[in-house]
Amino acid sequence: MNPLPEALRASIGLRVDQIDTPALVIDLDAMERNITRMADFARKHQVLWRPHAKAHKCAELALWLQRAGATGACVQKTAEAETLAAGGVHDITITNEVIAPPKLLRLARLAARLQAQGGRLTLAVDSADGIHRLAEAMAQAAPQARIGVLVEIDVGQGRCGVPPGEPALALAHTVARQARLHFAGLHAYQGRAQHLHSAAERRDAIAAVVQAARHTRDLIAASGLAVPLVTGSGTGTLVHEAASGVFGELQAGSFLFMDADYARNEREPAQPTFEHALFIKTQVISRQGDRAVCDAGHKSHAIDAGMPQVALLPPERALRYSSGGDEHGILTAAGRKALLPAIGRMLWLIPGHCDPTVNLHDYMIGVRGGLEHGMVERIFRVDARGALT
Repeated sequence: MNPLPEALRASIGLRVDQIDTPALVIDLDAMERNITRMADFARKHQVLWRPHAKAHKCAELALWLQRAGATGACVQKTAEAETLAAGGVHDITITNEVIAPPKLLRLARLAARLQAQGGRLTLAVDSADGIHRLAEAMAQAAPQARIGVLVEIDVGQGRCGVPPGEPALALAHTVARQARLHFAGLHAYQGRAQHLHSAAERRDAIAAVVQAARHTRDLIAASGLAVPLVTGSGTGTLVHEAASGVFGELQAGSFLFMDADYARNEREPAQPTFEHALFIKTQVISRQGDRAVCDAGHKSHAIDAGMPQVALLPPERALRYSSGGDEHGILTAAGRKALLPAIGRMLWLIPGHCDPTVNLHDYMIGVRGGLEHGMVERIFRVDARGALT
């Protein structure tokens, strides 16, 4: 790993008001409370948890989560898996299909390295072609190693995944016939359900997921092939998968930071209370008429799930953030007693979607003691930033 830039290294020990802007900042106290609540929840429901690292893309945070009880990490990309493995994460699941032969050869070599370190690599598949390509890559690049394979079923996402039932049964047996592949179970993730804001809608959506996963699991088990695990879930629905008796592992990752979009969900009473822990620090650089302008534009936060929210303001003094382009944000009064911030004022934004926001930054600044009076304690490298292959 390359050393931290001098300016960042020198920022450790600074007060939060001295952090340069725009910057991606983690409230470490809030993040740790989120981790504790997630670990307690999983322990109570006797399920494994494997947080999705696409939320933070950081090996140090993945290891932090494992020390708190997480089984390992999920990723979406081959390059993400390689990057986390290089950072010391040795139990990795790729919750995505990998088809290209060069990538499969990389995965085969990575599986062998992790196996030699006492770890493991697992990959999702949804086609016989994908299974045979993976088996060929393992035979060519890692003939002494084995790789775990999850059959992905489409439980309503409408993206990847074979239909539940008989098609999944056929794929499971295709996996089991390959000498270097190990059938690791079923991957059943309903991403659309995570952001249904109504609790009743999420409950109904996951009821259908559980039914499809249970039927497929039982069908495969009745054929004589053991199903070691059903894995899936996300921050928006983890209450339902954990209580299902079908899912043995939760892949929720956004609980770590809790972005603005997840905060719009109607909360389930049984769900842990997760706090916002990821913020963009920004500064007002202009004030003209009925607007103020800050220095955090779209290059510092993702907008696919909406604009960021201005944090730490009472409702009557709320400010509205709107698009000002790549480098600017427009701030206008939203609350009945709102006052436009003065030039030089520091503000905190809650990103609409944490995952792609993190991917825009090289580093995250960890603050201890809160966003008003805290100090910079550590710097986290976004190791897998841009790891898209």
